[in-house]
Amino acid sequence: MQDGHPISYFSKKLSGATLNYSTYDKELYALVRPLQTWQHYLLSKEFVIHSDHESLKYLKGQGKLNKRHARWVAFLEQFPYVVKHKKGNANVVADALSRRHTLLSTLETKLFGLECIKEQYEHDKDFSQVYVACMHSAYNGYFRHNDFLFKEKQLCVPKSSIREVLVKESHEGGLMGHFGVQKTLDMLKEHFYWPHMKQDVQNFCERCITCKKSKSRVMPYGLYTPLTVPDSPWMDISMDFVLGLPRTKKGNDSIYVVVDRFSKMAHFIPCKKVDDANHVADLFFREVVRLHGVPQSIVSDRDTKFLSHFWRTLWGKLGTKLLYSTTCHPQTDGQTEVVNRTLSTLLRAVIKKNIQSWEECLPHVEFAYKRATHSTTDFSPFEVVYGFNPLTPLDLLPIPNDSILKHRDGWAKAEYVQKLHEQVKAQIEKKNASYAKQANKGRKQVIFEPRDWVWIHMRKERFLEQRKSKLLPRGDGPFRVLNKVNDNAYKLELPSEYGNISATFNVSDSTPFDAGDGELISRSKSFQEGGDDMNPSGPKLDNDNLRRISGPMTRARAKRVQEALGLFMEGIKENAPRSNQGSPHFIHYVTLHIGRNGENNSQTS
Repeated sequence: MQDGHPISYFSKKLSGATLNYSTYDKELYALVRPLQTWQHYLLSKEFVIHSDHESLKYLKGQGKLNKRHARWVAFLEQFPYVVKHKKGNANVVADALSRRHTLLSTLETKLFGLECIKEQYEHDKDFSQVYVACMHSAYNGYFRHNDFLFKEKQLCVPKSSIREVLVKESHEGGLMGHFGVQKTLDMLKEHFYWPHMKQDVQNFCERCITCKKSKSRVMPYGLYTPLTVPDSPWMDISMDFVLGLPRTKKGNDSIYVVVDRFSKMAHFIPCKKVDDANHVADLFFREVVRLHGVPQSIVSDRDTKFLSHFWRTLWGKLGTKLLYSTTCHPQTDGQTEVVNRTLSTLLRAVIKKNIQSWEECLPHVEFAYKRATHSTTDFSPFEVVYGFNPLTPLDLLPIPNDSILKHRDGWAKAEYVQKLHEQVKAQIEKKNASYAKQANKGRKQVIFEPRDWVWIHMRKERFLEQRKSKLLPRGDGPFRVLNKVNDNAYKLELPSEYGNISATFNVSDSTPFDAGDGELISRSKSFQEGGDDMNPSGPKLDNDNLRRISGPMTRARAKRVQEALGLFMEGIKENAPRSNQGSPHFIHYVTLHIGRNGENNSQTS
């Protein structure tokens, strides 16, 4: 090289005894042979020899030399040279030239098995025109080599099932890791090209069962949907339990919380964790119904007490509607959850040292909560329910107070309470709209219909057995939607292996699953030995409904199999050719098929 530019090249293939040389001898021989060829250029000039074999730097300092080395060193001593070490990763030009045979073999290996695509270029709608244009020379970045079409360094793949094979290998091959769309696309683009490659990769990744199992997560699906605002106090309530408290002198270790969804008034009732539904109902009638009457609806979580037969039967006879939140979705009963958090904060602030005395502090905490102004209604719960606030120690001070003169007339008091309730309802609706605007940021509305297929995310607190290890799948499916509870909750058809797990799922735990055969899948079924891979055709005697039925056989699934088989046979009857007697030929075929494989080998016609 001179001034950074190559002047001449030299190469020689090793043969005979040179193949048995050691690595050091081969490197030294590679140094001697070019000098023997270019010695008439180099004898009178000092030059630098770059080699990736570092031991050649110490060639002149070796004390003991064999005959071959001595002969080569004597030849080298007539040149004014300097040997400098150059790392292999920096010596890419010489490495590429010395490994060109390996490089060509690798290219041939990559193209091995793709010979069939040569015949598809001329009939392919994506590359037919470009393939003809590149007959004699390159065209617009495309060129032909050995009848293969390339775009720069990428092999063009016509529209066939080979595309899905390549996508599958890039995504879930033996040395791949089921990466996402972008990494799979980058891996594929290194060697291949076809239009809309990203869309094909995205479709394949969305249908990858392994990815859905291992990468399942809670999705930002479902908009904030508040419950209907009641019209008056204590018509619609919610209830829950605060558990895990220290046991008191009376043996209580929990708090039964009942909240009015209109006035935000709450009752905190001490109880035991082991109390059954009968005892909870007795507490409710003693502390709530005694003061406010029977409610129209009750919102609660799926506690075993609220799901018991006694509890359902009791409120069914009284005409009260029971509303349950979705499992592992406490936002449905968010009103009570917020009150529970506030109650815990108040107890921590009021209790001094003996934490077991929380039951004695409960009346104090309940009064403080009811007397404080609520941020949603802008009134205290006491004022919303009764039309006035009870006296506090501050009200006993000798300060002029005109409020005691208000509402001397009963009609005026009733009109005030009525207007107060209207104002409270408008304020709650306004707050709900504000909450919805904030909560819906970054969320997406997804609506499922019955008979749709979904993939579920298995929460650890809900699927204890299926999520007992970090390495177990996080999702499962697909499952069919049986019915729609609301826009954010759906009942799915779970197999019996899940036991008593509730079949109602929130939309954030559900992901749409494409159970149909997309374009890539339909092409993969046509890529068979002896078939036409370019233009798959032929009668489709399979039925989509029958093909999509999978999973453990339940009664509902068995019924759908029977219905699908009926539709399948009707479709064959309509498409089958008729005989002279007017009966379809396929009936004769089925009869012959059964006769040849059964015990009775008699034939029918």
